[in-house]
Amino acid sequence: MTTFPAHPFGTDITAANITEIMEKCRNWEDKYRLIIQLGKQLPNLDEQLKSESMPIPGCESKVWLVWRIENNLYHFAADSDARIVKGLLTIVIAAVEGKSREDLVAFNFEAYFEKMNLLDHLSPSRNNGVRAIVEQLQRI
Repeated sequence: MTTFPAHPFGTDITAANITEIMEKCRNWEDKYRLIIQLGKQLPNLDEQLKSESMPIPGCESKVWLVWRIENNLYHFAADSDARIVKGLLTIVIAAVEGKSREDLVAFNFEAYFEKMNLLDHLSPSRNNGVRAIVEQLQRI
């Protein structure tokens, strides 16, 4: 079993932290820069983990998403070939890292994204990709 790369999302950087920072951004350009910066904190997946990932239908960019379950809690690792998508992955992972299946399924991503006014500024294809990632997470 390949070791997951350590990342701060869901522990040091939580959904509440991200929401708070996003709400302080003055405009979409500031939010976009923040998303890119968050993505830089997500370690690249090695080829072994990429090969274990399932394709996510609806994503135009390459996205690799893998998970492990330890003590009934889900742990995620992810990567993308697109910087903005990698940043969006961090926003999603921050909300569900270390959560139970029940918490993962119950998490209201729509309200989370709405509070950050996130999806209104993404292109339709990025919007569809984010929704596809969330749907994949909630199906596991």
